Amino acid sequence: MTSTPSPSGKSALDPEIAARLKRSTDGLLPAIAQQYDTGEVLMLGWMDDEALHRTLTTGRCTYWSRSRREYWVKGDTSGHVQWVKSVALDCDADTVLVQVDQVGAACHTGARTCFDADVLLKDAGAAGGAGDAGGAGDAGDAGGADSGVPAPGQ
Repeated sequence: MTSTPSPSGKSALDPEIAARLKRSTDGLLPAIAQQYDTGEVLMLGWMDDEALHRTLTTGRCTYWSRSRREYWVKGDTSGHVQWVKSVALDCDADTVLVQVDQVGAACHTGARTCFDADVLLKDAGAAGGAGDAGGAGDAGDAGGADSGVPAPGQ
């Protein structure tokens, strides 16, 4: 189920949802697919308003292919379907989290997840690790070295 977007850019996405979205300059949002029952991060795709509308209304993930310039429904050619369980917008309204029930591989390489092959850091430890509550964060964090607000316990 692929098709090119309409030249008018019109979408059937609920206008209240569309008004909240903060898109990139090319009109896209990153969409993270996550296995609903394990929390496993499966892949990152891109959605415009129409792809999000189709995802919300069909129960299957629809993405926008930046290279092919067309919509694609995950699993239409591979059989590796993503059945949508929930869709959430992040706090900045610039990223979508789609919790899915993944059938088969999520990655185009045939791997279960796109994030297995090239691990940059693993088991960094509690002291100073990525999950350390007192670590550096952006100014929007509730605390941390760069925020100017003491982290909990400091």
